[in-house]
Amino acid sequence: MTIESICQQAKTASRRLARLSGAEKDAALQRAADQLWAEREAILAANQTDLAAGKTNGLSPALLDRLMLNEQRLAGIIADLRRVTELPDPVGEIFEEQTLPNGLRLRKQRIPLGVLGVIYEARPNVTVDVAGLALKAGNGAVLRGGSETIHSNRALAAALQRGLEGSPIPTDAVQLVQDTDRALVRELLQMDRYIDMIIPRGGAGLHEFCRQNSRIPVITGGIGICHLFVDRSADLAASLEVVRNAKIQRPSVCNALDTVLVHSDVAAAFLPMLVERLAADGVTFRAEPRAAALLDKRFDQVVLPAGPQDFDTEWLALILGLKVVDGLEQAITHIEEHSTRHSDGILTADTANAQHFVAEVDSAAVYVNASTRFTDGAQFGLGAEVAVSTQPLHARGPMGLRELTTYKWVAHGDYHVRP
Repeated sequence: MTIESICQQAKTASRRLARLSGAEKDAALQRAADQLWAEREAILAANQTDLAAGKTNGLSPALLDRLMLNEQRLAGIIADLRRVTELPDPVGEIFEEQTLPNGLRLRKQRIPLGVLGVIYEARPNVTVDVAGLALKAGNGAVLRGGSETIHSNRALAAALQRGLEGSPIPTDAVQLVQDTDRALVRELLQMDRYIDMIIPRGGAGLHEFCRQNSRIPVITGGIGICHLFVDRSADLAASLEVVRNAKIQRPSVCNALDTVLVHSDVAAAFLPMLVERLAADGVTFRAEPRAAALLDKRFDQVVLPAGPQDFDTEWLALILGLKVVDGLEQAITHIEEHSTRHSDGILTADTANAQHFVAEVDSAAVYVNASTRFTDGAQFGLGAEVAVSTQPLHARGPMGLRELTTYKWVAHGDYHVRP
């Protein structure tokens, strides 16, 4: 099928989908979840084909980790889909009701966005996450995954569609672009007649390409150069555990930690402790001169001088930047210059400093005494997420159900005419 016919079918299906009740959508999604599990052997076999091709083609360990599915990960993806059915349906929600002096009754009513176009790379879980949230919020979805995940995505999308057969949700509401020709991405970005929002999930190059070539509104995000600032009042032992969690719990994702900023008053105590602990986990470091000067020769094998672009790099690996700053303002300035406004935090016992940090750091998620790894739809109680938006308009942070809706004004009169 052509890109236009795929998008047209999704648009037609979305109009039917918008009329369904929450109970009808939930029952259909539960059937889809059952079908995914029933077809798990075929899905995992398809994923092994992608993994083998990825290794042959020299994909990085970080990308291979994102691509890999096993039974445990697939079970987690299915569990997230089932959790979506347990969330309140935002469609039809009425808010901001008022009656004007002339008797006209106004309200805002939440409605689906329409059709989402999602372009993503080596993350087959996105196929299910996006489909589940889009359908629950009453939207169609046109999915275009990367060539490195094509077999996995085909198996997942086919299972989802078979699960929807016989349910009130039209199977055309979920469409996968089967052709991996990159020229089709540019064509997809021109389908403003049928697609209402583009959500890219991948590297900076993909986001920039979508911004420059799309006739459709683009939600950008998902690129995380994330920071934690260890203030001089911080509990250093507790801070060590937070930093370790943020760095190593899953280093290949966008909310993993990239840079630690340490107050100069505690740097001599904290940095050697941090490097020794995380080096045992396989972490290597990129240290600016003040940080490097506080680390003795025994760390030479794991600590390298920070290069000119290192603090502007999303590592997606067991690499951590180290920098000493003289206080809160220097930490905030560094974050302002290098952050992608995804997830940044402060570790401190000083309430005033915490409030100052929260007020000035303009990121989608700002943390006080917590790991950046919490920036996630499931962790925030939203269920699976479509993306993490780092832009200020429409939606910011993890995009769950509510963020996939808009609203319309509904006016009720008694044959009112404007004087």
